[in-house]
Amino acid sequence: MAGSPFAWIDEQARTRRRAGLVRTLRPRPAESPLLDLASNDYLGLARHPEITAAAAHAARVWGGGATGSRLVTGSTELHAELERELAEFCGFESSLVFSSGYAANLAAVTALAPHGSLVVSDAGNHASLIDGCRLARGTTQVVAHADPDAVRKVLGTHSAPAVVVSDTVFSVDGDAAPLAELADVCREFGAGLVVDDAHGLGVLGDGGRGAPHATGLAGAADVVTTVTLSKSFGSQGGAVLGPAHVIDHMVNAARTFIFDTGLAPAAAGAALAALRLLRREPERAARARAVATTLHSRLTAEGLEAVRPDAAVVSVRASSPEQAVRWAADCREAGLAVGCFRPPSVPDGISRLRLTARADLTDGQLDRAVRVISAARR
Repeated sequence: MAGSPFAWIDEQARTRRRAGLVRTLRPRPAESPLLDLASNDYLGLARHPEITAAAAHAARVWGGGATGSRLVTGSTELHAELERELAEFCGFESSLVFSSGYAANLAAVTALAPHGSLVVSDAGNHASLIDGCRLARGTTQVVAHADPDAVRKVLGTHSAPAVVVSDTVFSVDGDAAPLAELADVCREFGAGLVVDDAHGLGVLGDGGRGAPHATGLAGAADVVTTVTLSKSFGSQGGAVLGPAHVIDHMVNAARTFIFDTGLAPAAAGAALAALRLLRREPERAARARAVATTLHSRLTAEGLEAVRPDAAVVSVRASSPEQAVRWAADCREAGLAVGCFRPPSVPDGISRLRLTARADLTDGQLDRAVRVISAARR
């Protein structure tokens, strides 16, 4: 009798345990006593009463789900309203909402990299961009992290249509891409620039309008941006923003748009409310950046190795995966939730604690976080 067809899974599980890389789910309660420096709720809006009320209202009006793909029954007036206001806020001609930021990235890369094209991808890009490159019919060339000269070298060897793909703020260390330089290189060779602003929207730019807006690239004919609604906006979903003809192309060619159920109305309503709140309270973006800067300066003053943040992510290096896990667990035991990033989630193989600054953190909470992180190090 043949053995189990999934026996190889058990061997992989043993390998992960030996390497200290086992991941487990930890369902959180509705109300947690932990001080949260692990979530991506950069503006502190996920539980804001205005946002949750908008989500509940949208569900009552439009239903619990979108009921179908966007091209069948899944597009509501609420989705269209969100798309119009999001494009205007970020400075782009048009936008298209997806069920997740991951789906938006898959759409942008695959739809803009047909057979015969070249995709130039930063080595530090998020998994969703990497998967988009894998699914695209064009040829992908991975280049050194945040290196415009490496991009120039690759583009110089290819004469067919090309796109350069990069995060605006990289999710592991929180460092920013050299967007202006990348745009210059793209224009030198007639390539498009596709950037994922998941960690820039709500934090960077005038009133949180994002990294492309801050760099003067918003609305450019050769720039396409993707965003998520699940971080600064405290909701769920994603979007692609760019020239109107590019967005029309997404509607007709992006498989994660055509064949996926539309974003739930509650999430669309919450995101729209968050966008409008940020318009009224633009200081939230500056506060998130200030909290990140304070965390970095105080942690490095304690002798910890932390990467200087360009947005709201603060990365603190650990000596090994095992030490990172122990460190995060000890922080949790002391009442502080922090992220723990280990291989294969980190492209450089270096384990770290990943802290996320939030605009609603008080100075007293920052004091407590620094004390706990420093004391838990061992």
